[in-house]
Amino acid sequence: MKSIAVLLLIPLMLSPVFAQNYQESPSDKGILNVGISTIPPKPVPGEITKFKIDFINPKTEKIQIHIDYKFTLQRDGKNVFGPTDLIHTSEGSVLIPVLTLDPGTYSAIIEIEGILFQPIPVEVVSFSIPIVNAEGTENGGGCLIATATFGSELSPQVQQLRELRDNVVLNTESGKSFMTSFNQFYYSFSPIVADYERENGFFKEIVKIAITPLLTSLSVLNYADINSEEEMLGYGLSLILLNVGMYFVVPALAITKWHNLRRK
Repeated sequence: MKSIAVLLLIPLMLSPVFAQNYQESPSDKGILNVGISTIPPKPVPGEITKFKIDFINPKTEKIQIHIDYKFTLQRDGKNVFGPTDLIHTSEGSVLIPVLTLDPGTYSAIIEIEGILFQPIPVEVVSFSIPIVNAEGTENGGGCLIATATFGSELSPQVQQLRELRDNVVLNTESGKSFMTSFNQFYYSFSPIVADYERENGFFKEIVKIAITPLLTSLSVLNYADINSEEEMLGYGLSLILLNVGMYFVVPALAITKWHNLRRK
């Protein structure tokens, strides 16, 4: 059911959403842009994940050659890889292989310390990287967008989404299939949205206002007795229709009525 929330949030997002495995962000002081992607595009535990990092000149929008940098991968604030020694890339792009990662959300941190053989004050950029298990979910993980919105994975709202996923949706085969397919889409853009929430307090408040009615509607599943695939599908479709009405039909009717009143 967490995924339903994301579906309804898509039209409300103010930044573009790209269903691809690529993120780009400026460094904290704005000297360079950094792009990151993973190979394979959907990292899974037990395999080597290669982090492809591109250093980009924001003025020319082309790869910037000769960069000195360090790379660190963290989970829950603890280093799981690195920090590396200071590395020089003459090409301006690099592949960093990392062995076996457990499912969860990681922070990839790049520290830039030199450009064109000249030392500079450290420029830092970080990215959220989700690693999912075979079922397409993070073990014990929560919704990245809700976590960024409410500030913690331990917040009641995030706990509610996690419990609905683990105790309701994943108890049926149709729910498992849906979550597997949807998470491949969801995790392709949710880190970008979550990062933007952390950088922009106004956007964060918009998301919070937008998802609060939806979380309220999802709470009915805490009292639902779902024992079959048909019941799961029935509740799911009912909630989708309810939220479509709240987020689209009601505003459309209100706008139409307001427009008609203005014409009169």
